[in-house]
Amino acid sequence: MPTTDSNSDHERFTRLLLESEPVMLRSILVMVPHRADAREILQETAVALWRQFESYDPDRPFINWAMGFSRIETRRFLAKESRRAQLTEQAREALEQGMERSSDFDIALETHLATCLGKLNEKPRRLVKGYYHEGHSPEILSQREGRTVEAIYKTIQRARRDLQACIERQLAKEPA
Repeated sequence: MPTTDSNSDHERFTRLLLESEPVMLRSILVMVPHRADAREILQETAVALWRQFESYDPDRPFINWAMGFSRIETRRFLAKESRRAQLTEQAREALEQGMERSSDFDIALETHLATCLGKLNEKPRRLVKGYYHEGHSPEILSQREGRTVEAIYKTIQRARRDLQACIERQLAKEPA
């Protein structure tokens, strides 16, 4: 990168990262169900991106470059935390093959997730959005919904399982 102004580089990097962060987080959450773990992966991804920012080609989309790092950090995390990884064989294969099909797969995954979210009943969809997209704790959601924390956890868990199955069905319909 020809620029010598490190403040300018830092500002440019920060802007690009903040633009890409929501997409990367949603992508990580598909593979890693716990928001705190996904945030940890996102943080490690940001550190790796900053370390390699000099090698970034500004003529290419930042999000594609960043998603490659995100997949690597996700794989690293899953290898370390395999007992917590709740991936199906198809999702594992998709993650491993992600470098080859990264852009198309990410777009398809986002589309399928949106489609499958739309198929959920209103209450589970509201809880999933509250938990994953708005970042509310199960305690807050239980107060808001007038249900126990355990009921919130179970509903979110069932919704995640339904979303995963729906996404897998959508992916299976796609040509290889």
